[in-house]
Amino acid sequence: METNLKWDEFLKMDMRVGTILSAEVFEKARKPAYILVVDFGPLGTKKTSAQITKLYQPNDLIGKQVIAVVNFPPKQIANIMSECLVLGGVDGADVTLLQPERKVENGMRIF
Repeated sequence: METNLKWDEFLKMDMRVGTILSAEVFEKARKPAYILVVDFGPLGTKKTSAQITKLYQPNDLIGKQVIAVVNFPPKQIANIMSECLVLGGVDGADVTLLQPERKVENGMRIF
């Protein structure tokens, strides 16, 4: 079922660019995932769980810029509190991270 959003509804979603500071295997997750800490500049750092283990290794993620929704309420996932949702294109178990095509300031708003 396809539903059209109104512009003011879209504007409620706060998507920002951030840089991954750390990535580690999320041992307590039910599905394979990493714990990421992402720097959003003036918004500070946020922690999240990301099921991106098929295409990425933790060391390759450090320093990579990503796009995330930063205004969802925090969500408990196993033993961490997820504070943002990193966005990616999903093809089955393969998740390709969304990234700016060039380096930009952390915290830049996405429209």
